[in-house]
Parts: sequence; C-alpha cells; structure tokens
Amino acid sequence: MDYETWAENQETTTVAVDEHDLEVAYYDEGEGEPVLLCHGIPTSSFLWRDVAPPLTDEYRVIVPDMVGYGNSAMHDGFDRSIRAQEAMIDGLVDDLALERVTFVGHDLGGGVGLRYAAHEPNTVTNLVLSNAVCYDSWPIETILELGLPATSKEMSVDDARNLLEKIFRNTRYDDPSEEFVDGMLAPWDSEEAIVSLSRNAIGTNTSHTTEIDPSEISARTLLLWGSEDEFQGIEYAERLSDDIPDAELVGVAEASHWVMADRPDRYGDQLREFLAGD
Repeated sequence: MDYETWAENQETTTVAVDEHDLEVAYYDEGEGEPVLLCHGIPTSSFLWRDVAPPLTDEYRVIVPDMVGYGNSAMHDGFDRSIRAQEAMIDGLVDDLALERVTFVGHDLGGGVGLRYAAHEPNTVTNLVLSNAVCYDSWPIETILELGLPATSKEMSVDDARNLLEKIFRNTRYDDPSEEFVDGMLAPWDSEEAIVSLSRNAIGTNTSHTTEIDPSEISARTLLLWGSEDEFQGIEYAERLSDDIPDAELVGVAEASHWVMADRPDRYGDQLREFLAGD
C-alpha cells in the first residue's frame, strides 16, 4: 500500500490536548477487540502499513498519526512531548468509546505506551513494545540536532527530506522499497512540516520515561524487538523484561529498529500469537 492509499483510508477527529483542540488523523478498520498501534519519530502511521490491514480480519485496528506527525495537526504552538501524545491517545480512546485496548507502540510510541499502561491499567489489557524509547535510552544525537531552533530555521525542506531519506535508507536491515521511503517522506513536504518535525524533536524529554516505574505495569506485555537495532538496543528490552512483572521478550532476527517494516510477516505472526493467548 502506498502513502496516498493509506491516507485515503484515514478518518479525522478533534482531540483536546491540554488547552488545544487538535486534529488527529487515524486508520480505523475491522471489528473485534481493539488494537491500537502507535508510531514514533520521525515516522507516521504509514509505518504500520504491512501489519495493520491483515489484523483487521480478527480485530478492530486503530492507527493514529501522533499530533505533529503525518496528517494530524502540524501547525505551531502546541506540545508534542510523550506526555502530550499520551493525552492525545487518552482523548482518542474516549472519542472512540473504547473501554479496553491492546496498545502496540514503536520507538516514541512505545514510550507513550509505557506511560499510558502505567497510568490507565484498567484500559490497557495488553501492551506490546517494539524498539521503544524507555528509561534514559533516548533521544539520539540526530534527533537532538533536529530539535534545535536554529536547525529548523537554517534547514530547507529539501535538506530535511534528504536527511530523513538517508535515515530511512541506511538504517533498514535490508534495502527498503521506494514505496516505503516515499511514504515515510510524504508528510515532510512543506516548511510547516519541517518546523513541526523540529518541534517534535525538541519535545523528546527523557524525564517522561524515567519518571515511569515499569514494575507498576500490570498489562500482559510483549517486547517484540528488532535484535539488530542501533538506536534502541535489545539490552533495553532485556531490562524491561526484568522490570515488568508479566513480560515476554521476543527478539526478531535480521531486523533493525524498523522491525515491523523489516520483517512484517514475522512481526504479525508474533503479535497474533500473543493476542490469541489473552
């Protein structure tokens, strides 16, 4: 599925985050128990394009663009931190009248999931974390540099897209398809989007994960981790496995940070197996 087709399948709603009413774009297909998938930085819901649609034969699959990303609100003047993204998720869950969810989070979205599961144990029944930011494992240097106000002022749209293209091409385990690269770059196509990217980057606050005690998470947890990750190494998954009471660690071989893109079939099979064990 290309980005245009993915975007055509999205719906929109307005969610209150702090004192701001923000537009949230999301994919919502299928029936059954709700499974919510959350991407990280600098991606969008398109990251789940190979995993989400096959799950809709058994589950209601909901995949939002975080605020500041994808087709959600990108204008300036609101918080994009993990704390704010957690508030967005909470508002979306309320808007969709979901009583309980399985939360699947990658990268920054995994950090959102850690917070949400810790704060809303009656809502999050199952938690799946994939190469998630946690503890003080983040932010990485490239993201820190993107977050500097001077960087966004000096960086053109083409400069930013060239930088992101290098990331998406060079950090996949195998050579990515052009459809993947084009889809990952698609949202970052304007000056407003590049400013939003910078604001997203500066919102990476280590305190928002270090203040969470994983031992307090009661949800069944699967740590489905690309074992070749250079950003969020599998040692962090091992630490989470030790700290979260009901956690299972599954390392996905021949997969990098973008585990669901590198090995979508393996990822989907492991996710289904975990959900079936509920």
